[in-house]
Amino acid sequence: MPVFYLTEEPTLFPRPGLAEPGGLLAVGGDLRPERLIAAYRRGIFPWYDDETPILWWSPDPRPILFPGQVHVSRRLTRTLRSGKFRVTFDTDFGGVIRGCAATPRTAGDGTWIIPEMIEAYERLHAAGYAHSVETWLAGELVGGAYGVAMGKAFFGESMFHTVTDASKVAFVSLCRRLDAMGFHFIDCQQTTGHLCRFGAVEVRRGEFLKRLDVARESGGEPGPWTSAPLDAGLGSLPGSDAPAPDACGRRPGESHRP
Repeated sequence: MPVFYLTEEPTLFPRPGLAEPGGLLAVGGDLRPERLIAAYRRGIFPWYDDETPILWWSPDPRPILFPGQVHVSRRLTRTLRSGKFRVTFDTDFGGVIRGCAATPRTAGDGTWIIPEMIEAYERLHAAGYAHSVETWLAGELVGGAYGVAMGKAFFGESMFHTVTDASKVAFVSLCRRLDAMGFHFIDCQQTTGHLCRFGAVEVRRGEFLKRLDVARESGGEPGPWTSAPLDAGLGSLPGSDAPAPDACGRRPGESHRP
């Protein structure tokens, strides 16, 4: 498959099905809000570093997680119910994305969250599309996650923690919030054992795009999620008694994909 070079027109993208086997679809363009919104609406996201041009991806298969079915281990359930952490939303987006950028990654050196990426997602946050969840301990930001909401689909981008379990508490709290708001799924973008243990499953690109079409047209206006702080220990915990899988699960009636 060829790799496409983007034009100056921010809303034009090639069809996701034209991506290379590894998921790379296009090169170039910029990170203007109009282009990022157009990309996410099509299930396309940017991922690159300071040594490459902007790269746009549409992987196949695609890991997704249904917020109401998140798996929570018994140990993490105890942490959530202990009230150790305070959880907020859209309170410190800049702190969360910079915390993610500062987190060492196991695959290679450096980070893909470079300064121009931070600036771009802060603009998306100001426009009401990008959101963050923050975990606090003794008044200090110790973990969090951020991503992009498009209708009733949430595209997870990155997480970080400086204290054990802080990112897990943030992620489970995010799932609870999304489930309460009627979100259909979280796009996990890349399959990892960590996300699979939370209950992520792989779907083919065609199914992902169909689900995205439905979720995108199911309401959900851009805007801040700020509200009273969420006590991470309150409420029911979906999946808290379910064993955590060691690999991405399968959908009913399908064979597991290696």
